[in-house]
Amino acid sequence: MENTKTETEPSFEVPRYVWVSLAVLAVVAYFVGLNLPFLGPDEPRYAQVAREMFERGDWVTPTLGGFNWFEKPALLYWFEIASYNIFGVSEFAARLGPALCGLGTVASLWILGRNIDSDSKTEDQSPKTDFANWLALIAASTLGILIFAHGASFDIIVTFPMTAALVGFFIFDQAKDRSFKKYHLPLLSFYFFIGVSLLAKGLIGIIFPIAIVAFYHILAWKMPSKIFVLSLFWGTVIAVAVASIWYVPVISRNGWPFVDEFFIQHHFQRFTSNKYQHPQPFYFFIWVLPLMTLPWLPFFFAAIWNFVRGIFPRRDAVTQRDQMSPLVSASPLILFSIAWLLVPLVFFSLSGSKLPGYILPAVPAAVILTSSYIYRLVEQSDRWKTAVLSGAALVFIATFALAAFVVPRFSSSETVKGLFEAANARGLTTERVFTLHTISHSTEFYAAGRLLREPDGKLKKLYNPSEVVSEMQRTNAKTALVLVPLEYQKQLTDSTLLTSEVLQNNGELAIVAVKLK
Repeated sequence: MENTKTETEPSFEVPRYVWVSLAVLAVVAYFVGLNLPFLGPDEPRYAQVAREMFERGDWVTPTLGGFNWFEKPALLYWFEIASYNIFGVSEFAARLGPALCGLGTVASLWILGRNIDSDSKTEDQSPKTDFANWLALIAASTLGILIFAHGASFDIIVTFPMTAALVGFFIFDQAKDRSFKKYHLPLLSFYFFIGVSLLAKGLIGIIFPIAIVAFYHILAWKMPSKIFVLSLFWGTVIAVAVASIWYVPVISRNGWPFVDEFFIQHHFQRFTSNKYQHPQPFYFFIWVLPLMTLPWLPFFFAAIWNFVRGIFPRRDAVTQRDQMSPLVSASPLILFSIAWLLVPLVFFSLSGSKLPGYILPAVPAAVILTSSYIYRLVEQSDRWKTAVLSGAALVFIATFALAAFVVPRFSSSETVKGLFEAANARGLTTERVFTLHTISHSTEFYAAGRLLREPDGKLKKLYNPSEVVSEMQRTNAKTALVLVPLEYQKQLTDSTLLTSEVLQNNGELAIVAVKLK
């Protein structure tokens, strides 16, 4: 009987080759599909902004269609410009930076796991299983991080440096070794990555880390250390110095128009109003955030439930604390994760503008909570260990299969790339492009320099064939390409003013070559 395996004594440790194999699968999953056509309205616009900066050799002023574009800061564009220099202008090059930031977020959490002091780990955590590897595995296979790492957008770009900053602070906060590497370097990294976060997505880059640290001290019911308080003075200088490499030249070059559009309109008005037409109810992120933790959603809910149960324990629970989830003990790591989770959640829930990606900086905190719960399970049971390893591997394999074989077949209706490839094959590579009864932001990248714009730089929508004729006459265009929804296609083909030829359609839009009669 003494050789009988129990649920609290797993029989095997995960071999190194398994971790290496999973790491390789993860890297492949993060890079597969980066060459797919741009989807949605944001990716092609951001990629085109970077292309215009790249073509001008200008790392300071973002433009779209030749008009200043001050909605977002420069870090994503810098990643794209650097990648364009190496790989040329392409979807892969535009998405490479976000993919690296996704892996950077995973790496930051792995570093956190490696540096957690034994007192900060949960009671069930032992050297027998490497918590850092489990934390990184859950992070890499969490769909919120995995999906946004495949898109040329700002949400993963800010999530990485913010995660790195908060990891740096927590390592500093828990360090007992006062050496430079274990104590001062993490604190320096906290402020350095705050500066990078400012370059990634503006003021939340400093608001969130400082608010999270403050809330953590409140939850932990402790005063910040003297060294940390003093560091706020010199650390702010470091953060501002890092951020100033873009903010100083862009403000000096563009002045008030930049301040007005970037800070007033796209920070304060975006938060306080529905100016940009992204309304959602207050509870929007309360259900979006858990979905970001898939496929580990049940474990995330269990972790939250155990934390809440620990705050309000039953009377008989006091004698059972050793048997309950480690979250009940409210270790510093768990308290820090709760603060990290709640600050973005509350902040963006109060915002007048809500998009799913806004909450991504809170996902690493959800990953930490989820991983702590899963870690307890895998330490107690070989079956859980096998299930979690297999589940993560399946996520990576499914990501590869979807990106390589499934998404390309179903993405054609979401992009105009194929339409312009059909036009290019007919030699129509430089003709002006008009949009009739529609606006397609995908054209910003795939028809760059050929689009019709309003005086403020926005794409111009035409409403009838006579307007197409007028614009062709105004621009002296002998031939033009018109993007039109399929239900309005007959307006062109039946027009008595135009000779029209439908080149191709993607199921939603048709591209039509037109000439004046």
